[in-house]
Amino acid sequence: MAKIILTQEVSGLGSAGDVVEVKDGYARNYLLPQGVAIRWTRGGEKEIENIKAARAKRAARDLDHAAEIKSKLEASSVNLKVRAGKDGRLFGAVTVADIAGALEASIGESVDKRSVALKNPIKSLGAHSVTVRVHDELTAAVALNVVPA
Repeated sequence: MAKIILTQEVSGLGSAGDVVEVKDGYARNYLLPQGVAIRWTRGGEKEIENIKAARAKRAARDLDHAAEIKSKLEASSVNLKVRAGKDGRLFGAVTVADIAGALEASIGESVDKRSVALKNPIKSLGAHSVTVRVHDELTAAVALNVVPA
């Protein structure tokens, strides 16, 4: 087991500044080359404090901005035009990238496709509900209306 310090958030593992123990291969082959972690040392403890202080400062600023984005998302109803057959079935399915693009066009803010969560794939026309994680602590429920192009 290797003891490492995360420099970025890794889902399922921890956030920046956390000291975690992972298997040697995972640290050596993925986390360290990707730059999302550094090896733990005694001198690294000071770096942890710097990372956590910067994260706390950024979190306060980001939380206010995220709340603003959440209110914009929940206030708007987003129309997404897709190719569909005569009976209302889609050619394929609506992807999270399509949804993120429609949300960006609607509110004027960038939306990462990884923050869009679908319960089930969207394969029909009509109204659907989509969850968007705008911050670690905030999620927005967005009304998505899929219409034929």
